[in-house]
Amino acid sequence: MKPSLLAAAFALAPVLGAASPAAAQDRLLNVSYDIARELFEALNPAFAEHWQETTGRTVTTDQSHGGTSRQARAILEGLGADVVTFNQETDIDVLVGGGLVPEGWRELLPNGASPYHSLPAFLVREGNPRDIQDWDDLAREDVTVIFPNPRTSGNARYTYLAAFAYGLEHNDGDEDAAEAFVKEIFDSVPVFDTGGRGATQTFAERGIGDVLVTFEAETGGIAEAYEDQNLERVTPSISLFAAFPVAVVAEVAERNGNTELANAYLEWLYTPEAQRILAQHFYRVTDEDVAAEFADSLPDVQLVTAEDTFGGWEAIQRDHFAEGARLDSVFVNQ
Repeated sequence: MKPSLLAAAFALAPVLGAASPAAAQDRLLNVSYDIARELFEALNPAFAEHWQETTGRTVTTDQSHGGTSRQARAILEGLGADVVTFNQETDIDVLVGGGLVPEGWRELLPNGASPYHSLPAFLVREGNPRDIQDWDDLAREDVTVIFPNPRTSGNARYTYLAAFAYGLEHNDGDEDAAEAFVKEIFDSVPVFDTGGRGATQTFAERGIGDVLVTFEAETGGIAEAYEDQNLERVTPSISLFAAFPVAVVAEVAERNGNTELANAYLEWLYTPEAQRILAQHFYRVTDEDVAAEFADSLPDVQLVTAEDTFGGWEAIQRDHFAEGARLDSVFVNQ
């Protein structure tokens, strides 16, 4: 494994400390996206209780967090993930190409193997001094924007696509005009961190930028974590449906003797207990009853999909993220 990936990939943090090493009968590695630390710190102990009740065995769940493209490469290079909980479908498809995840992974769990979803949204300073309300405000010369690098962050790829979708909507479907609009936003970004966590630190801890663009779920978590700053959440008029796909890394889980445990872990994410924890962290969930409980914290928004707007993820990869495609054009002179 390359040294840079090794350092990022093995930043593992055991989130369950109740069981001693001698008592722990099962151990699972969940490789996830950069900003999901607090979410899984809440989910994993609840799953441990469920596993104890249903099997009589204890379980320790280890976490690895980073930009999902880097995480996928790390798994291909040997990081022993039993499951992945990503924020980008194409990064799981990379693992399919490497023979680690079955081709039909989307059909193995409900809702396209996405137990929850979110959308790109904004977080602004107290009082919203720049009056940032929608994507066009991010292209203004007086606004400084913070989000991570789309080349390394699934979070940022959704930001790029949501801004592009807004550009299409307001330019009669003209793709070149939409690209020019997105480039104006990119020109307002002073630094591109590799992942969402770094971008959060740039905005909330270093005090750089007027607006942070990240998943709606993360805007709620950041506002709570930095409550002394009185940061404010803003939902744009239109955004992109962001699935959070999950999959068993079948070859690794089988090698580790964790196939049953890995499947149970992902299936549990659809239960009302897990869905309620997800909703408490501002994710939009698939359980209708749980979603209704938290409707007040998640405002209505026009959501477009990758399929309807861009022709699906294969087309997105070809037209936007492949070498020499539109993202490279947007990044010219960055």
